[in-house]
Amino acid sequence: MTPTTPFPARAGQLLLLLVALLVVGLTWLKGSLGAGDLMDQLARRSLPLGEALGNGRPSLVEFYADWCESCRAMAPAMAQLEKGHPELNVVLLNVDNPSWQAELDQWQVTGIPHLQLFDRQGQGLGHSIGLRQPQELEQLASALSNGSALPSLAGVGATSSLADADPSLAEISSPSAGPRSHG
Repeated sequence: MTPTTPFPARAGQLLLLLVALLVVGLTWLKGSLGAGDLMDQLARRSLPLGEALGNGRPSLVEFYADWCESCRAMAPAMAQLEKGHPELNVVLLNVDNPSWQAELDQWQVTGIPHLQLFDRQGQGLGHSIGLRQPQELEQLASALSNGSALPSLAGVGATSSLADADPSLAEISSPSAGPRSHG
């Protein structure tokens, strides 16, 4: 007769194996399906901002946050832009990372999603504020890639600053509320 494991011990081992498989499966699903994770993946694949603005390719820079529902909704389309426009730098910068504060101030990012649009020489062409549909993002990417005028879309404007027109306005043109404020 061969020794066998008593049924209660075997059942416990099978239950432990089932729980382990369930944890692995849920972890895999969360990592492969979450829009927040997609934004994080895009941000990690992004070139450093200075390199993107100096490599001779047009750039689309998105200021985003993991908690931003509009940013999460745009994430799949941003990933598609990255694949469909290899000539375009797609750079994601998380507004909750304090290392981007100078850029938040420079481009007056007071709400997200906020896109900054740059030509091949790294010169600002304009910005887009708010949720963009995939076809709108495609229009912006195509205009940047082709060096043509930005499309006429609500919330898309040329880059300018009140301080450029009158240096005495520099103090009042600086936003008092940042993208993380809700007041």
